[in-house]
Amino acid sequence: MLSVYRHDVHKSRGRSHEDAAAEFAGVPVNEPVPLGADSDAALLSRPRGEPAQSVKNHISPFRLSLVTGETATSAGRVEGGIRSALAELVQTEDPVEMHAAWLESAVASIFNESVYYPYTSLKFHTLLTAALVDNYRAGCGFDDLYLVVDRSEDAEADPRVVPHRTVLVLPSFALRITGEPGEKPAARLGAAPAMSWADVWTRLPEHPFDGDDGRMWRVVDAQLRRIQSWSTALQFIEESYGWWRAMRRSSRLGGGEQ
Repeated sequence: MLSVYRHDVHKSRGRSHEDAAAEFAGVPVNEPVPLGADSDAALLSRPRGEPAQSVKNHISPFRLSLVTGETATSAGRVEGGIRSALAELVQTEDPVEMHAAWLESAVASIFNESVYYPYTSLKFHTLLTAALVDNYRAGCGFDDLYLVVDRSEDAEADPRVVPHRTVLVLPSFALRITGEPGEKPAARLGAAPAMSWADVWTRLPEHPFDGDDGRMWRVVDAQLRRIQSWSTALQFIEESYGWWRAMRRSSRLGGGEQ
């Protein structure tokens, strides 16, 4: 699984697989992903075929944010920091720790998975790829898979994380790809890999948001019912939560809760 998490690091430089180096920070990268999982994960977020520029004047490995409309970061703001953060991310040698590092990674979330589709996310493309590899190795086909909501068992605990299958974790819930949903709220991914996020999200039997700012989460939910790209949608959830938390902190510092 280590090679799965490392295979697309070259995208942080906007490089294709053909033009990418074989090594980064002393570890092999750009190695093949087994069972076609990389291609399947790409189809969850981008159209098939030759890529075309989709946002005028933005050909950059830095992701555009659906929350702010701006670039997630810029080279000037993180100069000297990106390479060391990426090196630390890919040098982990334990597969379970590697999965946890990607779930928590801030640096992976500033890149898109294709310069031609700048709202997509390298972080969530990689986590989706890992989830598909792990399920395929367990004998599941794509049409056996579900998106599952894992909730925290109590308000003080983080939700359960399943190595290589949890693709998003927040303090109140996590999202997981699995062929064994059990009794958890779940929706099938569909017959074949496709840009189907909005369809799957809409079919979930329970709404996973229960924050204390109901209006904000209703707005996020409404947007998620329109987004088709999986990596874009997962990044939007994570970024919306970060924005909401920052606003609450700002309100407290300004006395807004007194």
